[in-house]
Amino acid sequence: MFLKDLKLAQKFTLLLLSVFLIGILVSGAALAAILNYNAQSAVATKALMLMETMNSVRHYTDTQIHPELVERLDTEFLPETVPAYSAREVFEHLRTNRDYSEFFYKEAVLNPTNLRDKADNFEAAVINRFRQSPNLGELSNFRTTPGGDLFYIARPIKITEQSCLECHGNPADAPASMIAFYGDANGFNWKLNEVLGVQMISVPASQVHQNARQSFVLIMGIVTLAFASAVVLVNFWLKRFVIRPINRMVMVAEAVSTGDMQAEFDVKSKDEVGRLAEAFQRMKMSLSVAMRRLERYRVGRRDKEQL
Repeated sequence: MFLKDLKLAQKFTLLLLSVFLIGILVSGAALAAILNYNAQSAVATKALMLMETMNSVRHYTDTQIHPELVERLDTEFLPETVPAYSAREVFEHLRTNRDYSEFFYKEAVLNPTNLRDKADNFEAAVINRFRQSPNLGELSNFRTTPGGDLFYIARPIKITEQSCLECHGNPADAPASMIAFYGDANGFNWKLNEVLGVQMISVPASQVHQNARQSFVLIMGIVTLAFASAVVLVNFWLKRFVIRPINRMVMVAEAVSTGDMQAEFDVKSKDEVGRLAEAFQRMKMSLSVAMRRLERYRVGRRDKEQL
């Protein structure tokens, strides 16, 4: 009932606004999901690059630094010869760069030599998941911490070199300086090819959402502007080439209905509106001819009656 009381232009405007709103809502929902996924992928790519960098640091420490200083370990323990220590220190220095200040790196281990690397309950659950799925190479998701939600990337730490067990196998075989520095209660009895921890890089979830939100606002602003421009242009086109010619035809029809056969209008378009105008013109001409014939008939009959 409501639509019946509206003019044609108002109906078109209402239709266009409905299409506009539905389009914005649907495209906005789809775009938000895509941008969140892309933001996570961008952060994940950056995190994986950092993780590979830390692996390079670990490899360099294990193959270049440790062999040069191994003889001193009998009398003096040097943390710099430990790959995990080197990676952690390099990453902390990297975090002084503003582009990486939001990233956090940890090699979480179930039974670490250095207790600062002890896995918390969440990290222990991730380690156990890698243990239960040997073919699983990577995990990424969100986690909740007292400091806020974090987005993390995790990869398993597996002992693949026999040389690692020289320090982390039997405590009796470990360097005396290492035992004196850390004690013999932690970081031993590791097994070859066993997943004992995870490399984990995390970043505040707000950073991920902020990147997605900025892109969303920018793109939706462009989409909204495009939709709004389309609505305005279509509405203008409808009023100029459909509504206005029809209104002129209505005015001429009203004039003809009152006997004004001189009322005219000119529509030159070849579309449906133009064809309607031509049909109306032919109807007006036919009506005019019929009216003239009727008038001649009436005049002739009156003249006969007067005779």
